[in-house]
Amino acid sequence: MPDRVYNVLFLCTGNSARSILGEAILNHVGQGRFQAYSAGSTPKESVHPMTLETLAKVGIPTDGLRSKAWDEFAAPDAPKMDFIFTVCDNAAGEVCPIWPGQPMTAHWGIEDPAAVDGPVFKQRAAFDDAMRYLRNRIGAFINLPIASIDRMALNSKLEGIGAMDGTTTKSSKVA
Repeated sequence: MPDRVYNVLFLCTGNSARSILGEAILNHVGQGRFQAYSAGSTPKESVHPMTLETLAKVGIPTDGLRSKAWDEFAAPDAPKMDFIFTVCDNAAGEVCPIWPGQPMTAHWGIEDPAAVDGPVFKQRAAFDDAMRYLRNRIGAFINLPIASIDRMALNSKLEGIGAMDGTTTKSSKVA
């Protein structure tokens, strides 16, 4: 068992796709070292069905996943977050609640698969892409030496993860 469990919050506006994927993936691969959550500034009424389908397809549990407001995690009795990752550009630009405990933050922008119109195969491909990008970023994150790296170096590493393949952040894209 790890010495310490790190709480991680994935934020997105609607909390129906990308942030839910992040929560589920990290809880699945985090090996008990991480407890992941997700929330949105204006959450949808439910998790997008293709989010659940995409997770189930790769064997990641979907029990208990729900769309929720980020206010839940700013409440006094909420878990204290160690890390907060925005996964959509809209959430990154919004004024967030004050998070207790000074969590480390980074923007890991990914295109919204729930916004893809067209044939079902294109929608599924968008969800598969979002899943792949998040798995790669989360894989890099869980392999960081969090306990032994200083805050400035860790922040730099977190920002680097956000610039990995699939980023929506224009300034970090290579032309």
